[in-house]
Amino acid sequence: MVADLIGWNSMEFTKLGKTGLKVSRICLGCMSYGVPERGPHPWTLDEKTSRPFLARALELGINFFDTANVYSDGTSEEIVGRALRDYARREEVVIATKVHGRMRPDVNGAGLSRKAIMSEIDASLTRLGTDYVDLYQIHRWDYETPIEETLEALHDIVRQGKARYIGASSMYSWQFCKALYLADQHGWTRFVSMQDHYNLLYREEEREMLKLCREEGIGVLPWSPLARGRLTRPWGAEGSTERAKSDLFGNAMYQATELADKGVIDRVASIAQTRAIPQAQVALAWLLRQPAVTSPIVGATKPQHLDDAVAALSLVLTDAEVAALEEPYVPHPVLGFS
Repeated sequence: MVADLIGWNSMEFTKLGKTGLKVSRICLGCMSYGVPERGPHPWTLDEKTSRPFLARALELGINFFDTANVYSDGTSEEIVGRALRDYARREEVVIATKVHGRMRPDVNGAGLSRKAIMSEIDASLTRLGTDYVDLYQIHRWDYETPIEETLEALHDIVRQGKARYIGASSMYSWQFCKALYLADQHGWTRFVSMQDHYNLLYREEEREMLKLCREEGIGVLPWSPLARGRLTRPWGAEGSTERAKSDLFGNAMYQATELADKGVIDRVASIAQTRAIPQAQVALAWLLRQPAVTSPIVGATKPQHLDDAVAALSLVLTDAEVAALEEPYVPHPVLGFS
């Protein structure tokens, strides 16, 4: 087992919010792993190509893996589940998955109704090949289902032992605050984490969400911490991965703010050049020093992606470098809630 070789002392760990669950400071995002022909992402890596990344993550001490039922029509969960069963002991890894997206064409095949949640948790457990997930997250807010219905269903899943903790992702602060309040009011299981869109090019979460999370003891798991690769290369350079070339969702998110983002990317490039390190390390080091951040969700489709992420843990930026990175930022429209 790869887990027998894990150098836990070489990885940093932290508690997820105010729970007792300890997770690695880097989480491996698994949206890139799945059958390419299944779902809207032709750039995903098939199982044979994906497995070395999962093995390498474990070797580096990463114990936290994030996927979703909707990624490549469930095949991401299947690939991740098989690899972790082969490479690690179940009790030593933290598996997170998500529910909300459409999995079937019928009227109840998506969303956060009690029916959908109860069906999808069982389907995810079957694909992952495990009796429980450590963190079960709502992928987005469901405007068609009362949040009370969603929260009670999630509470029942925890009581049944199918999930250890529950989390949320990408919503308005008032929505998250309402969910926390209702859980407390009814004695239901509380969200312990927020998976939100946060990086040097998109800092709108600093206005309210991150402050709310710190106040309520919520763990923050930023997705797209490198802005779909834009923070890893000089301004104007094209991405070298298949995902960078064909990720329609990611490209659409940042197109409207490209000129405003140039100043930030130039600062990242300048600091990286001065220090003779990859830009990815600079961008991740900035994110990791933010007080609210628990564990950025880093995707990896090339070997250096994981190595850069772990190297960022030991990179200490000066106050002057941080100020330089933050100074060019301008307000952005809300991105990533849908």
